[in-house]
Amino acid sequence: MVGLAITACKKVTKEPVTVETETKEIEMAPEWVYLFDGTSYDNWRGYLDDKMYPEWTIEDGAMVFTPGKEGGKNIITKDSYTNFELSIEWKISEGGNSGIFWSVFEDPNFKEAYQTGPEIQVLDNERHPDALANPKFHQAGALYDMVQPMYDVCKPAGEWNLCELKIDHETNQGSVKLNGTEIVTFPVHGEAWDAMVEKSKFKGWEGFGKHHTGHIGLQDHGNKVWFRNIKIKNL
Repeated sequence: MVGLAITACKKVTKEPVTVETETKEIEMAPEWVYLFDGTSYDNWRGYLDDKMYPEWTIEDGAMVFTPGKEGGKNIITKDSYTNFELSIEWKISEGGNSGIFWSVFEDPNFKEAYQTGPEIQVLDNERHPDALANPKFHQAGALYDMVQPMYDVCKPAGEWNLCELKIDHETNQGSVKLNGTEIVTFPVHGEAWDAMVEKSKFKGWEGFGKHHTGHIGLQDHGNKVWFRNIKIKNL
């Protein structure tokens, strides 16, 4: 982006423009882009499909997944991302389970998005048995099966939660905020990341967490779930 700013400064203009000014504007004003604004699925499609699955509908400005007879109806963004901040609101049905993926590598050899994309857990902490296990690697907001939340700040089933996921390969830092509280931090690559994978259910999984760039995904886990106000900015 800086290179573009320098090129622009070499053009003849009626008003003086400096490289410093344009660079500062780019660095200080990162723009959020809506992935879902409550009106359309233009930025989404089914995993391993070129269209949306009918199980995903729009109601009252939210995307709603209602499970059907067949599973595997995960969806992904049409675009891919590397270093980003994602802001997303979710609510889960009673006893429900779902998830938010990132760095999903789409390939027919991987039938499910979770085979390559790490997951931030979406869960009813009060009722789902995954939340009661110790350590709590499956609680809402956890880096699923790898890092448990420092705090349980999840709201009850049927209420909206705000999840903010940050992934930065430049600093090798990832984090999750739930309802304004940072509850999870983790490395996103390297030896420390590999060590976490080795201690998890994903040990030996070909392709899991290997791709720095990939799609954002939302999970069909067989329970009704809602998402809204989904926006992202590149870092």
